[in-house]
Amino acid sequence: MKPKPSHNISLLHQQYLYTLKREKGKVRFYQLIIFLVFFSSWELSSQKQWIDPLIFSSPAKIVQLLFEKIQDGSLMVHLGITLSETVFGFLLGTILGTLLAALLWWSPMLSKVLDPYLVILNAMPKVALGPILIVALGPNFTSIMTMGAMISIIITTIVVYTSFREVDPNYLKVLQTFGATRLQSFKEAILPASFPVIISTLKVNVGLSWVGVIVGEFLVSSKGLGYMIIYGFQVFNFTLVFLSLLVIAVFATIMYQLVEYLERKLIKNGN
Repeated sequence: MKPKPSHNISLLHQQYLYTLKREKGKVRFYQLIIFLVFFSSWELSSQKQWIDPLIFSSPAKIVQLLFEKIQDGSLMVHLGITLSETVFGFLLGTILGTLLAALLWWSPMLSKVLDPYLVILNAMPKVALGPILIVALGPNFTSIMTMGAMISIIITTIVVYTSFREVDPNYLKVLQTFGATRLQSFKEAILPASFPVIISTLKVNVGLSWVGVIVGEFLVSSKGLGYMIIYGFQVFNFTLVFLSLLVIAVFATIMYQLVEYLERKLIKNGN
């Protein structure tokens, strides 16, 4: 008696899931190996003084300082400030950039007028505007948050607007045939078709927001992870510098993973 087609499909699906799980396990294993080799080599090189332990510190010293900063509560204070500035700057830059892209799509005339200015602003090093922002807004949370938003808003606008323009015009023609307004066309065709690009822009903006906030803290802040880095350089405490960089790397990765989780949810709901 021959097996039923549905049974064969079920077996193939199970084999496929097993293959995916096995491949994922291999990837995690190799990632762990790279992690262990890197930090163990760093620790060994520091202990044997193959590298200057004063400049490059060591993982053991960083972990020790981490526990000290957690116990005295200072790390959580600095982390909370920088994380708040980064999250607000990230959201502000992404939302405003997307809204500006929608406005440019809505008004072709406006997009033609603003196009050269967007190109100029995108080419301009936004970090150089930091001192102007600080003078204009004051040395506070608002100026640093604005720095985090400003560094990502222009690239968000350009990328998302380009995505809006590249949506298949046949979608719009079909909707217009049924009497859809421009707003309905945007909601039903343009925006859903651009979700993958918007998510990709979110991933890029995670890194850009951290860069903007840390640079802002370099310039003016008396608290935050950027301040810890500058202070570490000033007093030649490079262990503090590496601790701050590792904390930034960890929380930037967490933000990136959250964006990927959002992407999976949107794709799942879309299917």
